[in-house]
Amino acid sequence: MDRRRVLTAIAATPFAAAPLAASVAAAGPALAASPAAGGGRRRSTLVIGHRGASGYRPEHTLASYELAARLGADFVEPDLVPTKDGVLVCRHEPEISGTTNVADHPEFAGRKKTKSLDSVATTGWFTEDFTLAELKTLRAKERLPEVRQENTLYDGLFEIPTFTEVLDLRARLSKELGREIGVYPETKHPTYFTKAGLPLEQRLVDTLNRYGLNRRDAAVFVQSFETTNLAQLRKLGLRTSVVQLLSAEGAPFDLVDTGDKRTYADLVTPAGLRAIAAYANGIGPDKLQVIPKAADGTLGRATSLVADAHAAGLVLHPYTFRAENTFLPTDYRRGTSANDFGRAIDEQVAYLRAGIDGLFTDQADIGVLARAVAAGQSIAAAQPSPHSAT
Repeated sequence: MDRRRVLTAIAATPFAAAPLAASVAAAGPALAASPAAGGGRRRSTLVIGHRGASGYRPEHTLASYELAARLGADFVEPDLVPTKDGVLVCRHEPEISGTTNVADHPEFAGRKKTKSLDSVATTGWFTEDFTLAELKTLRAKERLPEVRQENTLYDGLFEIPTFTEVLDLRARLSKELGREIGVYPETKHPTYFTKAGLPLEQRLVDTLNRYGLNRRDAAVFVQSFETTNLAQLRKLGLRTSVVQLLSAEGAPFDLVDTGDKRTYADLVTPAGLRAIAAYANGIGPDKLQVIPKAADGTLGRATSLVADAHAAGLVLHPYTFRAENTFLPTDYRRGTSANDFGRAIDEQVAYLRAGIDGLFTDQADIGVLARAVAAGQSIAAAQPSPHSAT
């Protein structure tokens, strides 16, 4: 199915909150958690470019981030991992065989190894075993080539960007597009990197300070699936908005690593959300924690998570909204191929009308359209100008 044609045609166990709250109390007072968090200027639901515009370009490349901004994203999301020489770079995981051409470089064949990544044996090449100069000799490739064959056109073209390069890009685009583009960095596997002698926290705070972005009103959200490092960031002086990422299953690895039995299911109880509000401004749940699928795969009924989070003073930015049928509820699919675009706008409208405050999407233009539809606004006004999306 022609994607341009499609887009054109579509005009719980009780949770003891005290221990977690106490663990972050020393980090200082949390920022005021309100719908304005993350820049203090939010006038509508946020559209967050998930790893950039990863539905259209290989993820975590400057091309992907730039396209997301030009398609209307309010924020772009870089996942941060360190190099051997301590530079923050943007990759989905420290293991890079699925997102770069490292396997094609015989000079790095000896770097392949198996490591325990959050207690999971993982084999490949890891960013912490390469200097920045060495990583810059690699090129990005599409992580989901079977789903996004079009993106493979760009394999081998783009470098691995540093976090500072992303911040330079956001500054340039903010000026060019006449609106501030926010940044939404995720600290990846902080316990793993602390044990490797490459902690992320001070490096992140120092970088935000250097760019003048470590402010309560900055267009910045810092996010993590772990809890301890968010508290550590506060202790180190982080003043931006903070988001606790959540999952529909499992537990934060920092809790697992210390023998703490609490899970993500505990964190989304009303008591758990109040504990999160002691150090964070919002939560980033799996979208199925907001509206799960029914037993037959169709979109089900909304849970109480939106109301519970708002009652705790937290905003919600669920992930990840994708346009391909394979990622949609069965009643929102179109066409015969799992990789065809389905009723992605309609799905996002359903979530927006459930009261979420933002959404992570691989196709920012679809998020912008869905936001306009949900708010009853002009669809024409939501379209990027032709020159801005080139």
